Amino acid sequence: MSVPTPDTFARYDERLAAPGPDEAELAADLVEVLQSIQQITLEDEGHGLRAVHAKSHGLLQATLHIDDGLAPELAQGLFAQPGRYDTVLRMSTTPGDLLSDRVSTPRGVAMRICGVEGARLEGSEDMAVQEFILVNGPTFNAPNGKAFLRNLKLLARTTDRMDRTKRVISAILRGTERGLEAIGGESTKLKAMGGEPPNHILGETFFSQLPIRHGDYIAKYQLVPVSTSLRALTDVRLDLKDDDAIRDAVVAFFGANTAEWELRAQLSTSLEDMPVEDASAEWDEVRSPFRTVARLVAGPQAAWTQALSREIDDGVGFSPWHGLATHRPLGEIMRLRKPAYEASHRFRAQQNGQPLQRGCPFAGAGARG
Repeated sequence: MSVPTPDTFARYDERLAAPGPDEAELAADLVEVLQSIQQITLEDEGHGLRAVHAKSHGLLQATLHIDDGLAPELAQGLFAQPGRYDTVLRMSTTPGDLLSDRVSTPRGVAMRICGVEGARLEGSEDMAVQEFILVNGPTFNAPNGKAFLRNLKLLARTTDRMDRTKRVISAILRGTERGLEAIGGESTKLKAMGGEPPNHILGETFFSQLPIRHGDYIAKYQLVPVSTSLRALTDVRLDLKDDDAIRDAVVAFFGANTAEWELRAQLSTSLEDMPVEDASAEWDEVRSPFRTVARLVAGPQAAWTQALSREIDDGVGFSPWHGLATHRPLGEIMRLRKPAYEASHRFRAQQNGQPLQRGCPFAGAGARG
């Protein structure tokens, strides 16, 4: 493979940020569906929850290390200069209701990188942070906003279904998904409805799925386990006999172990072959492999407590729109996320009587040179 050079990659253009003609209406419909989920779970739990990814499994303090010597096309935005940043990680699963882990759904990681200075995205002018939202699959489950809204409406109908029924359905769907994978296939819809393989969350690789500005370029991001302790958990199946089996596994690991991941960027080489607007498109890793831009390290710690949950689950609202202008989220789905996340944050803050923190939840957190 030839060594990539900066002129190999597609350049960011301000026209890529322009909204489509139907986005305002789609955004309003999306907010309505998400708030219907939040209203149902408020009535069930007596507490304002996220519309998606309501249940956390790990709430971690980590350090992001950006090393010197990155290639020019990688040394962009946050990654332009070497440094260390305190980082908050929230590990979760996708439903908006608090389900038993025996209902197995896709996993996610939200990152808040602290003490990040620079020109801000609109709506985050008062926040010295950079956030990334990642999921354990390389592609988004819909190509555009209309398809995403249809899928979300289907998922919204499952909110508040009987937990026992969901467990039975999840077990059936996991069996179906295993059959598909045995013949080289998979189904994102089966996984979203409860057919996600019950793999250890700490062995998973996570993806931004959707494109983000990377300074002068356009990228998707990937968070990959690289320490021996994490790689040993890749494809390890958890026994989901307990309601909080995923959380218990995370807590047990961080009782004694250190974890290290690499944050990697995949740069678009062509807007035709690696598009911004088709959210379901998987970019060719042969033409443009994921390349390391930072390391993320989390040492032994209490990985989930009730106090941490009050601090982060209730007190922090993550969004890909909390960050630098040089890391602008791109594409219709990303643009629709902005008002959806903002509405979700307002709902939680109002219902719980707890303003969401605009900085870092841990005292003294930030950049460390």
